[in-house]
Amino acid sequence: MISDNEIVNLYSECRQCPRKCGVNRFAGKSGFCLENADLKVSVACLHFGEEPPVTVHSGSGTIFLTGCNLRCAFCQNYQISQQGMGKSVSKEEFAEICLRLENAGAENINLVTPSHHIPKLAQFIEEAKKRGLKLPVCWNSSGYDSVEMLEMLDGLVTIFLPDFKTLSSELSKKLCSAEDYPETAKKALLWMIEHNPLKFTSVEKNGVTKQKLLQGVIIRHLFLPGRFEETVDVLSWLKENADKKAIISLMNQYTPVPFAGSEDKIGWCVPYESSKTNKVYVITKEEQREPVEKYLQSHPLGNIKFYYVDIPNFYKKIFKGFMYSGRLNVWNRRVLPLAKKICADQKIDVIHQITPIEFRAIGDYGKIANIKFV
Repeated sequence: MISDNEIVNLYSECRQCPRKCGVNRFAGKSGFCLENADLKVSVACLHFGEEPPVTVHSGSGTIFLTGCNLRCAFCQNYQISQQGMGKSVSKEEFAEICLRLENAGAENINLVTPSHHIPKLAQFIEEAKKRGLKLPVCWNSSGYDSVEMLEMLDGLVTIFLPDFKTLSSELSKKLCSAEDYPETAKKALLWMIEHNPLKFTSVEKNGVTKQKLLQGVIIRHLFLPGRFEETVDVLSWLKENADKKAIISLMNQYTPVPFAGSEDKIGWCVPYESSKTNKVYVITKEEQREPVEKYLQSHPLGNIKFYYVDIPNFYKKIFKGFMYSGRLNVWNRRVLPLAKKICADQKIDVIHQITPIEFRAIGDYGKIANIKFV
């Protein structure tokens, strides 16, 4: 059991993650992760968008934690990881969230972006288990983890779901603000694999049997547009070091977001590349207006027209925190008439929706007649 005194020591001169900022987070200061000693939760829900051995039948009990020790230019959770969206929770409140997810049928407890709070999470997981939590716990991280700190999770966390973004120090510095990411992630992944050999069980529900991961590592790699050579390098390393020891998950849901610092031709890649040969109409959230318009002042895109759609404050107040997916569903309903009008007024060949993968709020755009939907 990690004591409160150990927690104080580990946060007072914080060296939890590979950045080793050394700030006193207990004094209210924040390091690169933008978080002080308070552990904040943004969303807690049953999530059906993870890999099948994690979601199984009933979904993964996912807890999105505020803050991050990377600064990825393409982060699809940027409101949570970089803009402070979330609410502080105590050890007892965290345990209660876990137990509620278990009672709701969750297959596991899935901690998203946890690397900047390892000591607290180790203590909080212990508290949840003491209160009766029986589910396996999943560590869903960027891969930018300190092996020394991961040792605290041995026996508490049995499923690891790390990213392996790139083996290029140049690219990781430019897109993630972490030049040491490749070497750091390799060490973390090797530790995870060594300490958590794959272990499955079969789970039957309504006549359907699925494999459930109880222990082991699923390594994720996201294809970056225009960077196929990075994927080749990553897969070569995984073949040599993780073959038959871990599951490899290749992802293609790259989500461009209007962040300063996005690599040229990577940020907002889909509309940018499409606009070279086509007229493109982009519908996005009202909150994106300022960064998009600011970008367009210095990077005019003549073949792209932007539309901004907001939702009433009433819904923002109702659907906040853990209910954020409700806001996306309301937004999609408000966007649909505009999308239909654009399709009626213009010669539209394809509707391409890019959706935050954690919520899967697809909407009804695929039902617009005679237009391909991606």
